[in-house]
Amino acid sequence: MQKYWDSKTIDKIRKGYYSAVYFDRARQILLKEKNLKPVTMQIFQKKNDVLLCGVNEVVELLKIGTGYFKNGRWVSRWKELSVKAVPEGKIVNSFDSVMHITGPYAYFAHLESLYLGILARKTKIATNVRVVVRASKGKPVLFFADRYDYFLNQEQDGYAALLGGASLVCTPAQAFYWNKNAVGTIPHALIAMFDGNTIETAKMFAKHFPKVPLIIVVDFDNDCVETSLKVAKALNKKLWGVRLDTSESLIDVSLGNVKRGSSKGVNPLLVKRVREALNKEKFNFVKIIVSGGFTKEKIELFEKMKVPVDAYAVGSALMEGKYDFTADVVKVDNKKIAKTGRVFKLNRQMRDPLEHSELG
Repeated sequence: MQKYWDSKTIDKIRKGYYSAVYFDRARQILLKEKNLKPVTMQIFQKKNDVLLCGVNEVVELLKIGTGYFKNGRWVSRWKELSVKAVPEGKIVNSFDSVMHITGPYAYFAHLESLYLGILARKTKIATNVRVVVRASKGKPVLFFADRYDYFLNQEQDGYAALLGGASLVCTPAQAFYWNKNAVGTIPHALIAMFDGNTIETAKMFAKHFPKVPLIIVVDFDNDCVETSLKVAKALNKKLWGVRLDTSESLIDVSLGNVKRGSSKGVNPLLVKRVREALNKEKFNFVKIIVSGGFTKEKIELFEKMKVPVDAYAVGSALMEGKYDFTADVVKVDNKKIAKTGRVFKLNRQMRDPLEHSELG
């Protein structure tokens, strides 16, 4: 069974449906002219300290997409390619060659848009997650980026996030390749459906999902300290944790008229007060998860201040930026030839992906 695409999608890939038309037209010209000269296509990107992700999927793409149609039937030419690649999950730097694809260009010209896009997206997410994970100093980072992009990307996004070091993801699709369970809390909307009563909502969750760790969002009334205490007293050991998600435009009422530093949203003082209040009432076992606008810089600040956070839930920051990949023909018929500014470059990290289990 093909693990990335169904048969209809594979058919579209082979027909050039997802390819920039100039790549597919190049394929058509070469096939019609019977120009089957072998080339070496070299792929690279331009940033330093980047966590490479997507190599496995690119190899699968080449397997199912290399070839041409003859009399309406697909003729695979995958076996005529030689692929060398930096293994999945390795660190690469600016202008490092990450992959060499060698074989008749006519057979894989139409795939360029696809393999560059695969590497760009998955590398972006894996690298962003890695940056945040390093900032968290070993505390779990929850990948809560489901709402920030098209939903059909979730399986591959979740793979990239976990490769980058995320501890958990929030949708079954994101967990698909890792045999893990998705995690989450209680949405504010559910609290609204129980007349804004967070305690009653927590009880309903515990009733219907008794085996799921109970994590309650406690900012519905904009009083995280009081709500955390009420939920802890009502649920006691059934409560695994609370999540602080105060809007960045609001000041939690438990902070009163505090003017020190930034008191809006989820801030260090608010977390400390929730922790102190829970500990005072012997609820030391209740974990504190924070969310809402967390970035590498905000996490670094929290860690520098030793804020008593147990886990960070991060969303949009993990989808930002870009990690563009470029492909160039650098050899034709084993002769070095490339556009000005590009040269054939070996990379000692590159391996045959089919001979190394780390590449799947």
